[in-house]
Amino acid sequence: KKPLKGSKVVFCGDIRNNMSYAWMYGCAKMGIHYVAYGPDELCVDRKILAAVRDVAKENGSTIEVTSDPACLKGADVISTDIWASMGEESQIPDRVKMLSPYKVTMEMIKATENPDVLFLHCLPSFHDFETTMAKEWKEKGYDIREVTDEVFRSKHSVVFDEAENRMHTIKAVMVATL
Repeated sequence: KKPLKGSKVVFCGDIRNNMSYAWMYGCAKMGIHYVAYGPDELCVDRKILAAVRDVAKENGSTIEVTSDPACLKGADVISTDIWASMGEESQIPDRVKMLSPYKVTMEMIKATENPDVLFLHCLPSFHDFETTMAKEWKEKGYDIREVTDEVFRSKHSVVFDEAENRMHTIKAVMVATL
């Protein structure tokens, strides 16, 4: 297994959301190459980016923001998040149009040229059309899936391990605060 320091994480899609920023800061702290891969219209906050790059300098990290799919090559981890959070449903048509090129697909996994690349997602996700919301939007002509089911259920996916780790962390915080 490759050590964390020197690994490469590519976060795809909405690169200015809380998960992208959390990944960005975590990678900067641990010496990991972080790539925010999304549309130019979704700019990473300049103040956050400057602060994170300062941390990255101290730890030998690289923080990159790009819309170029060439960034996928060499990735050890690909992560994403849903395209429209609760309360943002009215934005779905625009978000689908803007973010569809950044949907995590098996072609994207293959573009890493890493047979051991991992796929992460904080969950819940839209990866099939089994939910009421995904079905309704599909009927309206919009595919709101940020990841294909093929990737979500593949050997690359460790989304449920990620969710289990988060559950134990939350339980530990609850115990510590009681």
